[in-house]
Amino acid sequence: MDTDGTYGTYGTQGAEGTQGTQGAQGAHGTYGAPGRGGAPAVPPPAHPPRPAHPPAAPTGGGTGGIVPWLRTPRPDAEPGVWRFGHRPRPREEPEAVPARRLFAGALIALLSGWLLWSLLWNNYLGDYWLWPLYLLTPDAWRGTMAFVVAWYVYVGLVAAGLLVFFARVGHVPEIWRRYVRKKDTPPPPPPPEADPADWPELRAAGLADVAARLADATRSGALGDVDYARIRRAWQGVRTRPERLAAFADAVRAQGAAACAHPSGVRDLPVRTAVHDLVTGQVRIGTAADHPRNPYARRTTGVALEPEVLGTSLIAVGPAGSGKTVRVIRPVVESLCLQALANRAAVVAVTAQGAALAPDAAFDVVVRVGRPDSTHDLDLYGGADDPDEAARMLAEALVGDLVPDSRRAATALAQLIGPYRAAHGHFPAVPELRELLGGSPEALAGLRAAVAGDPAQLRELDARARQAERGDDIGVLLAERIAFLDRPAFARFFGGGGGTPAFSPRAIEHPLRVRVDLPERGHAEASRIVARLLLAQFTDAALARGDRSLFACLVLDDATYTVTADSVRAIQRLRSAHAGVVLALRTLEDVPEALRGPLLGAVGCRMAFAGLAAWDGGRFAETWGTEWVQTRDVTNRQIIAEEPLTKALHFLRRLVTGKAATAEAITVREVERQRWSASDLAHGVPPGHAVLSLTGVRGEYTPPLLVDLRT
Repeated sequence: MDTDGTYGTYGTQGAEGTQGTQGAQGAHGTYGAPGRGGAPAVPPPAHPPRPAHPPAAPTGGGTGGIVPWLRTPRPDAEPGVWRFGHRPRPREEPEAVPARRLFAGALIALLSGWLLWSLLWNNYLGDYWLWPLYLLTPDAWRGTMAFVVAWYVYVGLVAAGLLVFFARVGHVPEIWRRYVRKKDTPPPPPPPEADPADWPELRAAGLADVAARLADATRSGALGDVDYARIRRAWQGVRTRPERLAAFADAVRAQGAAACAHPSGVRDLPVRTAVHDLVTGQVRIGTAADHPRNPYARRTTGVALEPEVLGTSLIAVGPAGSGKTVRVIRPVVESLCLQALANRAAVVAVTAQGAALAPDAAFDVVVRVGRPDSTHDLDLYGGADDPDEAARMLAEALVGDLVPDSRRAATALAQLIGPYRAAHGHFPAVPELRELLGGSPEALAGLRAAVAGDPAQLRELDARARQAERGDDIGVLLAERIAFLDRPAFARFFGGGGGTPAFSPRAIEHPLRVRVDLPERGHAEASRIVARLLLAQFTDAALARGDRSLFACLVLDDATYTVTADSVRAIQRLRSAHAGVVLALRTLEDVPEALRGPLLGAVGCRMAFAGLAAWDGGRFAETWGTEWVQTRDVTNRQIIAEEPLTKALHFLRRLVTGKAATAEAITVREVERQRWSASDLAHGVPPGHAVLSLTGVRGEYTPPLLVDLRT
């Protein structure tokens, strides 16, 4: 237990976790930017408060707490299936009998059974049907009460057999399933040793009093779904590091449902707009449409996103108003924020100022670039100590969208910021860097004088001076691009001496919730530079993490002109680092032409919204490829009957089925066709829908599905 009374040892702890509350609280001060300290943000309270409201449905709350939510089955399923209460469907669609044929056939079958029974009962067919009764009963029973009882039993069995036989012939069970049975009976409550509300794992570990404390909180409603997920996360860390068992038990005994709290002390979001299941980490975004293009097993099933699929990264493409932000980005950010409160994830959401992505209270850090009321700064160099590493990320942000290879730009930057750091102990701020890149004689002379005793740094400056004399020097372009950040609105940002703590994506080793608001309206080009900078810094930080127990995700609500060649290569590597990115685009035209195909190939999850342009649809169609399908060509020829009996049979068939007697010739062929063609994606996706394909981090693949995002 920490000295302030909070149980933070497991604040960022998982199966492989090594970070504690000290590191998490430290992140609130510098946020991963070494050497750029500042006053910590609001510290976690000594006693974390209870949630202001019970979790929204289906997570429970009120009488009985979250017990029904915990007991709901969550069977294993394919990626993207909403597992909460999921009932698997058959792989193939059963042959559906029309209602008219179904009821007519049932009526005829039952009348036929009644007719046969009448003939047997009245001995119109003789008493041969009674011979098993005489065979199985002794002769001495004749005329006795025992024979009368045996006779009634035998007749009842024959009647029941006839009823069952003709009911099956008439498809009566299908009528029952289709029109009578409305729902399945609820499953019985699990036994105590398997009831998650009783915390059986803790009881099995000898912590009966701890389990009883949590079970009481679970049933009373004091423990919410975030609390359950957070304590389960801490218990997983205990199973990996048994020496922490005593600290875990003491914390639960002392704080109950508030134990193992998030460093902020918050136990729930102020408001939820989506349906979440924190047992599986899923957020529901829609329902697979009951459409012939969807596999029958997936129709009408819920569709959800979770870290297992977001770990392969997701790209969502659709015009403005198609629902990208409201139907996908907002639920994903909300889900990741909840999982961060459960010490399972870290999220950095980048959006335009004024976008209704989530309220400020849902985040630990809100960076408003270019706004004087912003409480946090951005680290221009991503918390890097190495000049070459810092130069590579900054070059990616400044010119990655203009040049196919930013290595020359990174070299030019390193030749300046390396000597500057050696002379001053920190990297240059934006104004100083602009002067150096612009070749200011005073700035370069001062820097040369500051490193006069360091031959290695002088060689770097000499090399930069020689390159500056070339006509194709990359420094000119770098100076032009850095000028977009050297504006009065950004004077206090990027190391401008504003005195506020600096945020860097290096802090994603802690369960942080961060939102960065970009000034797209007044500074569109600067916003794109910052977005590219955050993407480069995030991928670098995610791949360099020592502790990868937290799922880290960067969400770009508008990734216009953000994707570069280096970022595409980095995105491909994120799935092995337990991290991913979510990119939203209005059109693939906002990505350089040479990168459109590689980008769709680098991400594992692809989403095309209604209203997609045909040329964008062509890219998706090419990526999703083709499949083999069976086509059936049916030729019907009416049968003309000549005999009276045949005519009568044909008339009876027409009465039952509503169709004339025909002879069918069926030709079955297998043809290869696109899963979704460019025309289908451009014109066949209804409003409020999207076509989504998913890939899990272990390689599981879901073919593109038509998803109704409104349900």
